[in-house]
Amino acid sequence: MQQQISAITLGVSDMARSRKFYTEGFGWTPIFENEEIVFYQMNGFVLGTFKRSSLEDDMTRRAGTSAAAVSVSHNVSSSDEVVPMMDKLIAAGGTMIRKADAPVHGGFRGYVADPDGHAWEIAFNPSWAISDQGYVTFGV
Repeated sequence: MQQQISAITLGVSDMARSRKFYTEGFGWTPIFENEEIVFYQMNGFVLGTFKRSSLEDDMTRRAGTSAAAVSVSHNVSSSDEVVPMMDKLIAAGGTMIRKADAPVHGGFRGYVADPDGHAWEIAFNPSWAISDQGYVTFGV
């Protein structure tokens, strides 16, 4: 079986607020949007932000039925890019979860929550190469 992810979909409560976070914070351009969903073309998959109640209906699953802890990572090319990216996301409606610091395993990272509380790790990892197309390759 091929190792790949086709889409990641995040449930959001306010589409306009969410759109501002992703378009102004990350600078991403939607490839499709309507009143219930916004899709962003990523490097090899699609990120969707879906009106939470509509996503719950689609899954036939209500909020609070899972205690899974999840973070989504956005890697940058140098440690100097971590804090400015976090600041940009906060200015676009995000909330600081953890200030940037150097974890024991190396690199530099911090966490920002989007307006719906989804955790985004903004990270530099010197062992992970990022291609010009934005693909991240795990290396040691």
